[in-house]
Amino acid sequence: MIKGYTAGVFDLFHIGHLNILKKAKENCDYLIVAVSTDELVEKYKGKKPIIPYEERKAIVEAIKYVDEVVPQTDRDKIKAVKEYDIDVMFVGSDWKGSKIFEDVDKYMKSKGKIGVKYFPYTEGVSSTKIKDILYDVYKQRNKK
Repeated sequence: MIKGYTAGVFDLFHIGHLNILKKAKENCDYLIVAVSTDELVEKYKGKKPIIPYEERKAIVEAIKYVDEVVPQTDRDKIKAVKEYDIDVMFVGSDWKGSKIFEDVDKYMKSKGKIGVKYFPYTEGVSSTKIKDILYDVYKQRNKK
């Protein structure tokens, strides 16, 4: 059985999120998804997610491609590999070349695992873009 893993904030869930979960499940037998806690997001992004952790977790749990949801309380990917006995880690192509995923790929392969698999980033959509659009709409409505 191939155990896969991906992680994210999953704030303002959109088609890009669904795409990575679907592609991940197509490449493993059992998919674990780590949803970042509010505290972790605030620590590394400097702001709280719009949707609280428990609600984001419930949304991800409802996706048919997901077998298990766990909290992501830190960004230590090697720790996650060890804790969940992961064979393959899935991530968007926008992370390709980053030290964090190069290191975890090397570590996983040294342990006989598949390593990190990158999926194409869904162009034109992100939670940040959605937030920016909503903010622009809000500013326009309150201009008067």
